[in-house]
Amino acid sequence: MRNRKYNSKLIQKKLKQKASLQQLSKTNKVTNRNLPSPKTLGAKMNKGHSKWKLPSIFIVGLIVIILVIPTLIVVPSISKDQYQASTMEQESEYEDLLETDSAVTVSVMRTQTNSIEDVPLETYVSRVVASEMPAEFEMEALKSQALAARTYIVNKLIYQEEDAESDVSDSIFDQVYKSEDELRDIWGKNYNSNMKKIAEAVAATEGKILTYNNSPIDPQFFSTSNGYTENSEDYYSNEIPYLRSVESPWDEASPYFLDQETFEIADVENKLEIDLPDNNQFAIETTRTESNRVKELKLGEYTFSGRDVRDALELRSSDFTIEQKNDYLIFKTKGNGHGVGMSQYGANGMAKEGKTYEEIVTYYYKDVEISTVSDSAPAIVAR
Repeated sequence: MRNRKYNSKLIQKKLKQKASLQQLSKTNKVTNRNLPSPKTLGAKMNKGHSKWKLPSIFIVGLIVIILVIPTLIVVPSISKDQYQASTMEQESEYEDLLETDSAVTVSVMRTQTNSIEDVPLETYVSRVVASEMPAEFEMEALKSQALAARTYIVNKLIYQEEDAESDVSDSIFDQVYKSEDELRDIWGKNYNSNMKKIAEAVAATEGKILTYNNSPIDPQFFSTSNGYTENSEDYYSNEIPYLRSVESPWDEASPYFLDQETFEIADVENKLEIDLPDNNQFAIETTRTESNRVKELKLGEYTFSGRDVRDALELRSSDFTIEQKNDYLIFKTKGNGHGVGMSQYGANGMAKEGKTYEEIVTYYYKDVEISTVSDSAPAIVAR
């Protein structure tokens, strides 16, 4: 009985617990009706996000179209226009410096095309200076070169034969001349700045030439001396009073001051058209000019002028020494060019020391005067 009573109470207790659980379950169902399920909640959130995303993308895209795309279109064209305007402005700056409507025109034989190019005098001078002297040289050196270049062509025009096909060639046989297109290819982006500098030098000497006894001189010039320029008669045949040897120590700074060439003896024989002993035992003797260039060279039984040897072997200078080693002859040279007249590197060295172009040209060309084309060569201006 005791056990039965006990079981009855236990049963009643469990029934009460079951009733309580049922009541709690009903309460949770009522509450959960007001809350969305996780799946429903996610769907509603995604729906709201989509409503926000579409307008935002549209707005951002509109901003890109309004601001960015016009910039991509406009900026390059503006930059190109600005560049072209700047280039044209720079070109006009140096072109305005030159007298392009000069009454004097130079006809230049272009050796590569076998055609003739007619160029105003001052334009011709500017392109010769650009072709003959480095643009980075000092302004006073460039002015000196301009004066020499103008004097040379005026002298040619005075004594030019009437039936000549052109006034001058574009090669080293006259003065090196390059056209605008050729100079642009050489200088690239530096063309305008280089030509502006050279045009300033040419304009500063416009219409001026070098004269001796009221006549235009033959203004010989070259790259680099051996420390002295050469008397004209020691390289050419004539003694010219204004082409005298002078000291030129500035040339040692030139990159062309020293050079060395090595030849096989057989090659020297071929170039000089001689036949030296097979055992390579022969005399090497030289005599020298006032400027220390080779006047005569004796190789075995053959004698040559220093100029002839320089030309045949294409040496930089006629100031050379020779050393024999087995089957080879080693030629060491000083300077670059014939050595007569104005040294270009010497002129630049003088300019760096503060000398004016007047001082430079009257140093290298003795007893000359600076005159005008109209006074010294009126016939050229008149034609």
